[in-house]
Amino acid sequence: MKAFFLRLLFVSLTTGIVLPSCSGGGDDPQPAEENLVITTTPVLNGQQEAAAPGPNFPLTVTVTSKMPPQGVRIEVSARPDGNGTTAFFTANQTTSNTTTTFSITNTPSTTVSRVTVTVTSLSKPSNTKTGFYLYSRK
Repeated sequence: MKAFFLRLLFVSLTTGIVLPSCSGGGDDPQPAEENLVITTTPVLNGQQEAAAPGPNFPLTVTVTSKMPPQGVRIEVSARPDGNGTTAFFTANQTTSNTTTTFSITNTPSTTVSRVTVTVTSLSKPSNTKTGFYLYSRK
């Protein structure tokens, strides 16, 4: 009987020492990803830029918030403004650089065109920003 209680005491002490070290907690949880904040030149404000001669139109997209761990995907499309029109320019770029430059080409003359920019976090696809501006080629 005494041996039984000694074994029980040994198992209890061993369990009390070993189990707390097996908590499985380990790493701290990752902080929540910041919402994307971007700036562009020209500004994505839905307004029309003054007509310019072209033929190429520069666009700069800058991620001003903290860059997501896996980077972002930037999608740019340009099409004549209006419903059901086909894009004459598209570009998709995955990057972890804060600033990315595009050159919009093939803009038709004397037509108001809409440039839409969508920036999406690769780490958290629901973290996205979209905007547009209008411009035209003389």
